[in-house]
Amino acid sequence: MSFYYKKNYLHCERLKVKAIQKRVPESPFYLYSLAQLTDNYQAYASALQGVPSIISYAFKANSNLTLLRHLRELGSGAVLVSGNELELALTAGFDPAAIVFNGNGKTMPELRLAAGHGVLINVDSEFDLGHIEQAAVSAGKPVRVLIRINPDLDPGVHPHVSTGIRDSKFGIGSKHLPRVLDRIKASRFVDLVGVQCHLGSTIKDVEVFRDATALMMKVLEDVRQRGFDAKYLNIGGGLGIDYGGQQRMPKPSDLVECVRQVLSDDVTVIVEPGRSIVGSAGILVSRVIGVKSNGNKQFIVTDASMAELIRPSLYEAYHRIEFIEPVDGPRDTFDVVGPVCESGDFLGRDRELATPGEDAGVAIHDAGAYGYAMSSNYNARLRPAEYLVDGDRLTRIRRAERLEDYMRLFEAGDRTAGE
Repeated sequence: MSFYYKKNYLHCERLKVKAIQKRVPESPFYLYSLAQLTDNYQAYASALQGVPSIISYAFKANSNLTLLRHLRELGSGAVLVSGNELELALTAGFDPAAIVFNGNGKTMPELRLAAGHGVLINVDSEFDLGHIEQAAVSAGKPVRVLIRINPDLDPGVHPHVSTGIRDSKFGIGSKHLPRVLDRIKASRFVDLVGVQCHLGSTIKDVEVFRDATALMMKVLEDVRQRGFDAKYLNIGGGLGIDYGGQQRMPKPSDLVECVRQVLSDDVTVIVEPGRSIVGSAGILVSRVIGVKSNGNKQFIVTDASMAELIRPSLYEAYHRIEFIEPVDGPRDTFDVVGPVCESGDFLGRDRELATPGEDAGVAIHDAGAYGYAMSSNYNARLRPAEYLVDGDRLTRIRRAERLEDYMRLFEAGDRTAGE
């Protein structure tokens, strides 16, 4: 792994994280390892050797432009959920033929942009199909589509990230599928080329992918029997990572071997990894503001908060928390919290740690996915900087937000058009 300890100091590749913290002016900040990002992507590429496939990185996990460009250089495609992500993909140089546009509420401007560039679009509902047809007419050319199926399979994850169960807002149920297929068959502007499902996120049991793939192969065969030349089977993403640092989590090779058993040779499989590519490639680096007790609990207060990393507050997600330098204070049980005015502002609860001094460096591990991407300006906090390590070289890949950036958005005195 690219993050490791040497003489009690955390390193990122060949750089000491404490030295980076002393060097950069911002705190907290995100820090990424280019080597780890590359290794995580190559794990999918190696596992899929010999399988007709497209690896489509899920932008929503982390859309830093530098990281996107690197993944594109490695050969990645893209899976997107907004028009702005499509603009990013085009700026980063992704091939439109390897881009999939997902979403249950795609707007007409977004669809017109996607249709104009010829990306694959997932049909999520009957109204979505109607909007896609309109966008194709505007573009003056047929649009290639996949149908997103709701497989009604429970991946056993947090309900907020479970997307393939019956009550999910995503996908088309089996009873509505024939009507959607009939409508596509009658359209001159929609070309059905495959099917898709997405089960959820943080999945630990790859057997559920095999079950979903077997079910989707049957759907694909039904689609073909209706006369469609459908060759793509998109099994989504969602493979979990080891947030605790001690679990035996499935690797991309485990996932691919599991689904390979039920794939046929005439299918091109699409996978949509996000977290499993970028999650372990990033950490959030912060400083201790102070240590306190309320008489009942002990707290380590840091300058990082739920505004920079909301996953613990939103999902009760666990992230490993460690000091980046030697800390010799007495060990105790702490809640690691931020300065945001919210009882839900915590990064970790009931953690056994040495008692740190003020300014001690803290690393929140495996924060590369859904960390910066879900950050906010709550309490008027400003989004942090992002840095990238490549061997012994440190590069800032996004500057910290400034107060003038934030204030500029208010446009004081600007009247709404038409008033």
